[in-house]
Amino acid sequence: MGNIKIDELTSILRKLNSENITEDLRREAMEIVKDIDPVELSIAEQNLIDEGMNPSDLRHLCDIHMDVLKGELEKIKTSLKEGHVVHTMIEEHDRILEFLKELDNLNSEIQKLDKNDFDRRYVDKVESLADSILDAENHHQREERVLFKELEKRGITGPTRIMKMEHEDLRAKKRALKELCKCFDYISFSDFKERLDDISKYLVFNLRDHIFKENTILYPSAIESIKEEDTWDEMKVKCDEIGYCKFTFKKI
Repeated sequence: MGNIKIDELTSILRKLNSENITEDLRREAMEIVKDIDPVELSIAEQNLIDEGMNPSDLRHLCDIHMDVLKGELEKIKTSLKEGHVVHTMIEEHDRILEFLKELDNLNSEIQKLDKNDFDRRYVDKVESLADSILDAENHHQREERVLFKELEKRGITGPTRIMKMEHEDLRAKKRALKELCKCFDYISFSDFKERLDDISKYLVFNLRDHIFKENTILYPSAIESIKEEDTWDEMKVKCDEIGYCKFTFKKI
């Protein structure tokens, strides 16, 4: 990726993080990222971080790039029957992304409040979202114990190793969000806000980025490399044994 494209990305990111995200601004961002493939985006993100950009400030870019790729993701979903291992995982990702959007909006709202405007209902909302995000654990278990294992049998080990490492990192942050709500009565309001902002932005960016990589790199690789229908059927049985999330079969 050339310096010109990185400069364009940097410029649009500054706008996304300093202005209200209007439809015009969203269209401008989508025009810039629509021709960037997942690998290029990862390189661009790392370059921006190396230049001093806070990783949490990249969360809007990942969100917009997902919108650009919705068409490709829908093609994958429509090529799979409902109930297929990957079809279910993609739908679960959609729901997790909704939780992250709610968390991002709620955190932004809380950051604007002072102590007099704040009440326990906001903590309850954060805790409810933390519970929903933590409820994705069976999703990760099915990935690690079924999908990843099958890919590793076929020599695809690099991406699965990275995804498992990210799962561990994200688990810790999810638990930290839940624990923050539990200790609200024992810390100052300013401390709560600061820690909430840090954890929320970290989760929103990194979990979106994680989902993006699975949707656009790992899942297509799985569909391409696992051609045997009976293997997918066996994987589905194993997934059923592990179980699903409370939100898995709910309509979005």
